[in-house]
Amino acid sequence: MALIRRTAVAAMAIVGGLLGSQAPEFAQQYSQRLGGAVEELQIVVADFDADARRSGLDRDEALDIYERSPDTFLRDRGVSMSELLNRFSALMRQKEELQVANPALRPMVVLRHPDPRIAEGAWRDYQPAVPLTLVGALWTAAGVFALGFLSWVLARVLRLVFFRPSPKGATG
Repeated sequence: MALIRRTAVAAMAIVGGLLGSQAPEFAQQYSQRLGGAVEELQIVVADFDADARRSGLDRDEALDIYERSPDTFLRDRGVSMSELLNRFSALMRQKEELQVANPALRPMVVLRHPDPRIAEGAWRDYQPAVPLTLVGALWTAAGVFALGFLSWVLARVLRLVFFRPSPKGATG
């Protein structure tokens, strides 16, 4: 039984290492998509701001005109533009955080507040990669330790629950 338990723990540790090793690669692929999204949104935001300036308005004044419009379409368009501007700000912040983050911590930056559309696209097109960097090795080791430790604890708990030693002196 001990051999099975050790083999299961070792197998789970290996799986943890494989999963952990992919974190830096996913963060990199997410970061590439994030950069593309920011570049495209910059164009839309710059066009909106330029249109507002040509009309003698700043961004907030232009959005206020949308909001106060009696036309449902224009009010809805104002809501859409406000949401786009908020998303653009959030993506810019995340891009800056990723740029200044230690490479080993970039997966954590992504996991903290992922943009659902970018994360879904990155996951859909994700290509696993073999980690050949120190960061990849660190995440591999973290995965080995985390899943290995959790499976070791689970094996111990299951052993205690299902294979309790009989009390000393008890007769059966």
